Amino acid sequence: MAWYAQAPVGGFYQALARGFYRDAGLDVTISNGGPQVNAVQLLLAGQCDLITGYDFQTLHGVAAGMPLVTVGASFQHDLQGMILHEPARSLADLKGRRILIASSSRQTFWPWLSRRYGLSAAQAAPYTFNLQPFLVSPDVAVQGYASSEMFDIRQAGVAARFFAFSDEGYPPYGTAIVTTRALAGGDPASVTGFVRASMMGWREYLHGDPAPGNALIRQASAREDEARLAYGIATMRAASVLTGGQGGLRALGSMTEARWRATYEFMVGNGLIAPGVDWRAAFDTRFADAAQVVPA
Repeated sequence: MAWYAQAPVGGFYQALARGFYRDAGLDVTISNGGPQVNAVQLLLAGQCDLITGYDFQTLHGVAAGMPLVTVGASFQHDLQGMILHEPARSLADLKGRRILIASSSRQTFWPWLSRRYGLSAAQAAPYTFNLQPFLVSPDVAVQGYASSEMFDIRQAGVAARFFAFSDEGYPPYGTAIVTTRALAGGDPASVTGFVRASMMGWREYLHGDPAPGNALIRQASAREDEARLAYGIATMRAASVLTGGQGGLRALGSMTEARWRATYEFMVGNGLIAPGVDWRAAFDTRFADAAQVVPA
């Protein structure tokens, strides 16, 4: 995993707990990530076979000649957004606030966000994944996820609102499944089996009984209690993350060329990647389509 064990990766733990990977003939171990873990580096070094990735990251890798390929998308839109104190009503209210962002965000949403809303570089400050500066100052905004940071903020009794970037046209998929071209080309059956089992896990985690996955998450991360996990699940359900609210989605985890083109053009338009990158090399739709995990 690119991040710690928590509800936003719960479908993978559900698949492991329920034996979906085993039934696909796969021996799967899930390892925690975090801000100090370079998942792409581990993947390319052969320390793991698949990772949870990010479309921008994969496109940057392809531009640099890395043999990365996205084989499925857990969520039909990215879950990231910005959190502002009440009475904020839109992202336009970021003007005049100090904005806490991770260093990696300068290569993802910040160029777009700052241009779209006329924000200055001076407003951006480092987000160290400590919410205390936000909690004590109404003039501070912070990046985050509705399923994670918002729980901690509500627990602290702070009135705040979450604004999803996807609602503003931010195009990436969320919690993508990424592997190497060597594995995708050399063992397509295993990759398809992994995607199928993972999406079965996601379907059951969000629309069935998540207890088996939650038990494994709590073993992997002492921070995750039942209340935090339940909040994350409820938030993802409400956001229709598996289908993006789309009727007629052909299969969970599926992707389209049009969407990847939009992400590539978004990156070019915001100076995040040079024109001419072979963006089609960053994804392969065949695996999720072959997995055929239908929405609940």
